[in-house]
Amino acid sequence: MTVTAESRTVELDPRRNVPGTRPGFSSTLRAEWIKFWSVRSTMWSTVMLFVLGAGLTALICATNAEWLASSEADESPGSFITFGLTFAQITAIVLGTLTVTSEYGTGMIRATLAATPRRGAVLAAKALVLTGTLFVAGTVTAFAGYFAGNFFLDREGIGLALSDDGVLRSMFGSGLYMTGLGLLAAGVGILVRHTAAALSMVLALVFVAGNMAFLLPGTWGEWVAKLMPGNAGSPVAVPVPFNPEALTPWTGFAAFGAEVLVLLVIGWMVFQRRDA
Repeated sequence: MTVTAESRTVELDPRRNVPGTRPGFSSTLRAEWIKFWSVRSTMWSTVMLFVLGAGLTALICATNAEWLASSEADESPGSFITFGLTFAQITAIVLGTLTVTSEYGTGMIRATLAATPRRGAVLAAKALVLTGTLFVAGTVTAFAGYFAGNFFLDREGIGLALSDDGVLRSMFGSGLYMTGLGLLAAGVGILVRHTAAALSMVLALVFVAGNMAFLLPGTWGEWVAKLMPGNAGSPVAVPVPFNPEALTPWTGFAAFGAEVLVLLVIGWMVFQRRDA
């Protein structure tokens, strides 16, 4: 509606009945970035991702380099050059979960939605902040682990060059996989709105259900196992997968990405209709 006072015309938002404009997406994104990095758990989770990912890769290569160079080895050095990311997955899942559930735990979600009523914009901003952080952290960690671990492999004459098949892909694939896991955890967090419950569900899905699925009988059981999120997404993060029956790296990641996208869409639909 329009109100005239002292020869001035002020446009009012008919839905809010107060003067002003809604914050644009750039403002929403900036707000989410500030909230994300103002919480201590973000820094600690990112540091632990690096320490576990790079540190354990260096350790496993140092302790297994001699065996890998021997005739007794039944694994490729490429299976170990990003080994630490197997454990760093946990920190990516924690970070993705807390991106959503921490606001529900403190009640800050109400203030967020009061400031930015467009819920889709809030979720998109959270997803972008999480994606940028985990992709950079995962990729940097993979490169750090590669250079540290490859030092010990080189000493045994079995080092891997970045130009070797699958190595460079696994460096950036590690960032992609960490990002996918974080978004998967965020999607579950949107649905359950409880940190412990979301963490338990995602960790069980990735680490327990994914391995147990290989016990299912028949061809259908084999495909169920291959399409479990952790099993489908992880091959892109290693030059040579431990399981030769896994989907090829990009095929598996495409399936994993589709699963994450479906979950996020469901979460967005629920978030739009449910009270804060």
